[in-house]
Amino acid sequence: MSEKVARKKLPIGIQTFADIREDGYYYVDKTPHIHRLVEEGKYYFLSRPRRFGKSLLLDTIDCLFSGREQLFEGLYIKNRWDWNKKYPVIRISFGSGVLTSREQLDQRIREQLYVNRQRLGVEPDHATDIAGEFAELIRLAHSTHSQRVVVLIDEYDKPILDNILDSEKAREQREGLKNLYSVLKDSDEHLAFVLLTGVSKFSKVSLFSGLNNLRDITLSAQYTSICGYTDEDIDQVFTPELAGLDRTQIKHWYNGYRWGGSETTSVYNPFDLLLLFQERVFEPYWFETATPTFLVDVLKKRGIFTPRLDQMETEQQLLGQFDVDAISTEGLLFQTGYLTIQKHEEPLTGYHLYTLGYPNQEVETSLNQVLLPVLGLQEGPRERRSLLTHLKKHDLKGLEEHLKALFAGLPHDWYRNNPIAQYEGHYASVFYSHFAALGVQVTVEDASNYGKVDMTVAFDGHIYLFEFKVVEQVQGNALQQIKDKGYADKYRASGQQLHLIGVEFSREQRQILVFEVETVSAA
Repeated sequence: MSEKVARKKLPIGIQTFADIREDGYYYVDKTPHIHRLVEEGKYYFLSRPRRFGKSLLLDTIDCLFSGREQLFEGLYIKNRWDWNKKYPVIRISFGSGVLTSREQLDQRIREQLYVNRQRLGVEPDHATDIAGEFAELIRLAHSTHSQRVVVLIDEYDKPILDNILDSEKAREQREGLKNLYSVLKDSDEHLAFVLLTGVSKFSKVSLFSGLNNLRDITLSAQYTSICGYTDEDIDQVFTPELAGLDRTQIKHWYNGYRWGGSETTSVYNPFDLLLLFQERVFEPYWFETATPTFLVDVLKKRGIFTPRLDQMETEQQLLGQFDVDAISTEGLLFQTGYLTIQKHEEPLTGYHLYTLGYPNQEVETSLNQVLLPVLGLQEGPRERRSLLTHLKKHDLKGLEEHLKALFAGLPHDWYRNNPIAQYEGHYASVFYSHFAALGVQVTVEDASNYGKVDMTVAFDGHIYLFEFKVVEQVQGNALQQIKDKGYADKYRASGQQLHLIGVEFSREQRQILVFEVETVSAA
């Protein structure tokens, strides 16, 4: 009989390792990953979306190198670490406040260098610039403590991201940070371990010039779960919290973040899980902590085809392309956590292809909800309630009238004032995102043509197969094309009622002209 796991406190918002270990909080042991890092190298960079536990990871590493042995009782690394050595640790974080000028950034850096000098008991020899102060701090900490120095930098990119809508200010912040980080290259003889973490992945050329030995572990398969919780963690560590919650829905709603191909371990955002365990209600906890204003603005300007968001193919270069003057759509969606890696292929040696998609139900539903107003749908909540009513009743005639009213309700002024309305994929995006924002199971069968979308909606024992196409004049063949493509074949043995629905939409009249339905009995 397995030993019963005692209930503990939920570490919501706790980023201090000592508090978690001493005050009776749940803790998922990340020290196997930390041990591997220390054994394998010296300079590391890690990018993860917000609220994924990066700050707690850094604090754990701080406690380890500081020799706080009692905090690691019962953990993997306890008997694999030399506790006789204690290293001086320099901590720098840009997580608090918003810095809008180079002067504010330089002041913040000097304050943090001062705090580190006080804590480590070192005094500067002479007045110098910021790079000189940082270099001197590292050198004096090494000589004073007779051990090489550990440097941990959290939210390394936040000053840039806070100003990303103002390119001039963002570049100013980038140059100030580059001035600081450049010190690491020439301090090698004084350093034992370095880790920088943040949300985005700026190029080495733009921010870490010269630091060629900085290993980026963001997409390393062995570190995919260095932040976040795995299914095994949920079932073993959080066992007492699972009673009364649908385990399948927990996975469907919150799991799915990957930093490698489908063969790598997928993880949960810790913030989501902890709030679910506290509130006992399925809600988009992570998504609601920050409105993705910049992301939505970029997607609007670039005319994103929303049916493709769940099967976006990209190269490795675009996945990591994030700089002040060059932010790829794929890189932005991936690095901020709204899309994740679903598949990784290497068709040619050294040529890596990735397929991105939503990590889970929370993100798919929530992101489409915030995109719908951009697409012109201003009464989203009311329209979703109406859609749900028709789906619950399996009322296909009511569904037809609902969708016609939906498009008729897009305001004429909006069409004149929004360039996205002229975008070829606009109408299919409205059609797809309306269903996806409701939270029903939507599968895009084909999103290769911006003028149409083939998709499947599964709900309450019924499967709806749609072909939605934008036409210049009525063709009347959308339903026949569903049959010709055989989309229904894989669902015939499901035991669910199948509804084949061909929808033709007039771009000129901005209205649905054809809505053909054929219902196929379940096998």
